[in-house]
Amino acid sequence: MKNRQKKYVTTIMLALIISFIGYKVVSAAPNNTIPIPNISVDFKGGENPTDFVENIKILLALTVLTLLPSIIMMTTGFVRIVTVLSILKNAIGIQQSVPRQVIIGLSLFLTFFVMAPTITDINNNSIKPYMENKITTEVAYTNAINPMRDFMLRQTRTKDLKLFLEVGNLEDTVKYEKGKDNVEVPIYDDVPLYAIMPAFMISELRTAFEIGFLLFIPFLVIDIVTSSVLMAMGMFMLSPVMISLPFKLLLFVLVDGWNLISQSLIMSFK
Repeated sequence: MKNRQKKYVTTIMLALIISFIGYKVVSAAPNNTIPIPNISVDFKGGENPTDFVENIKILLALTVLTLLPSIIMMTTGFVRIVTVLSILKNAIGIQQSVPRQVIIGLSLFLTFFVMAPTITDINNNSIKPYMENKITTEVAYTNAINPMRDFMLRQTRTKDLKLFLEVGNLEDTVKYEKGKDNVEVPIYDDVPLYAIMPAFMISELRTAFEIGFLLFIPFLVIDIVTSSVLMAMGMFMLSPVMISLPFKLLLFVLVDGWNLISQSLIMSFK
């Protein structure tokens, strides 16, 4: 107790000495030696509207960076990939062994790989021409949205899209044209994004659950066999998870599971 009191007293004395020295230094210094910046916000009109182009670009870039996590989650394959990997982690039973950050990081890089053609298209036809002042903001927005719209429509089930079209009374936005054998083909160019995005999300979740169910089956069989063997041997106090986990890890390594999972996820977007 005495040592602890001495430490507290010493700490307080040092803090008082430092505060006293700092106060003397500040009070001894002339007022003109400590510059205080003037903070002002001034919006002045320019002679030419192009004077504001660079500031508008910076503002748009900051806005996109702020919304980037939501954009990645809602308009890319991130939802499917991260859901499948999370289900796989639970199926094996390694919730603590593989950190959540690793799963999210792997999902992001797989998403970037899957979205590489779409991102390249957006960069070449929207971002670069806009930064070089070759196209207007409206054209840049259209050139950026169209590839994302095409990607989402390819991965969205027709049933899910019709759900939001019917609920939102947006059936008139779908146009039809005759294709091969005079079969009418729907055209979704005029369907708004706020109807495509939720349909895309629930389609991605359904696909992820289907893949996750198939992943669960072999590991579930191992758990059932392990539990049956332990019960037959009378080892009721021994946890089946402790025995089945090494066998599940061994099976996953022997079949090169990470390679197969990555390949299956990538090919599911083709």
